[in-house]
Amino acid sequence: MVRGLAPATALRGRAATAAAAAARWCTCRRAAVAVCLGNLVAALLVARALYAPGTFASAPNLLDGQVKYSKEQMRWVEESIRIRRAAEPIELVQAVKKLRKAFAREEKRRKELPLELKQKVTHEILQRLRDLGENRNTTEQRDAVESWRVEKLKYIRSSSTQNLSNFGLSSEESRMLKRALDFNWRMLLEDIGLWIPPAVRHFEHDDKPENEQEEEEIVPGPPLPPECNAELHTDYGGTAVRWGLTHHKESAADCCQACIDQAKRAKPGALKCNIWVYCPSEYGCFSPDRYEHKHQECWLKQADHPKLNFKDRYSEPYRDSHPTAPVVVPWMSGVISA
Repeated sequence: MVRGLAPATALRGRAATAAAAAARWCTCRRAAVAVCLGNLVAALLVARALYAPGTFASAPNLLDGQVKYSKEQMRWVEESIRIRRAAEPIELVQAVKKLRKAFAREEKRRKELPLELKQKVTHEILQRLRDLGENRNTTEQRDAVESWRVEKLKYIRSSSTQNLSNFGLSSEESRMLKRALDFNWRMLLEDIGLWIPPAVRHFEHDDKPENEQEEEEIVPGPPLPPECNAELHTDYGGTAVRWGLTHHKESAADCCQACIDQAKRAKPGALKCNIWVYCPSEYGCFSPDRYEHKHQECWLKQADHPKLNFKDRYSEPYRDSHPTAPVVVPWMSGVISA
């Protein structure tokens, strides 16, 4: 019996020891989990404080379901509202509101005038322009339309209701037409699609004294001798003794001297130069032929009776037929005196 009880007692002792060890292990695990959870919560709170430092300080207090702000927070809100109002473009906003109201009034007035009445106005104005005749300038056309407006206003103001009804206008239509002709005339012209370009008047302002002489145009190079008879902005015709396309001179004086020298060296029976034509313009000189005439071209010509091709300015009909022609003749030339 004693031997049988000894093993049983040993088994019970071992079981109790194992149970105590298991209990201690569970307690340690719970403690470790609790410590980890605490560390995690602390880490989250620290991170939130680092990345949003003003979160807790600026959060309003909640009391009985109502938000309560501190005096400092209220001061910040008022300052923000003040800055936003100060930055608002008040004058611009008011101007936009006025424009919107004006556009709304104009649009309302446009809609008030019936389409049939606009068609009547269009027909009468077109008839007035037809009666004016063709080939009239814009000033005469504008005066004709304006005279029609004045006559129509005078007729509406002086006519009775019966006369207006005979004309095909009711009292309401006459009232609307009178207001359109008197106050919204330009708007009415836009609605019927009538546009007459404005007349442009150019006044040349000349502040020079009456006795002051015009400034002489400066010709590059040495002065020309009297026998050259130089004339600015002229182009004399004649038979070519020397083509200027391949004959360039530094100045007009050199061109004139080349003409004089050629006449002296000419053989008996050969053409002798008595006309020189020079291109002084750096941009070249115009000519109706197919060649491009460049700066410093020197043409030597001969004519028994020299005649001018062009003088001072090209005529308007000539420029109409030659679109590339300038206004002023760019050439200069002269007839050598005997």
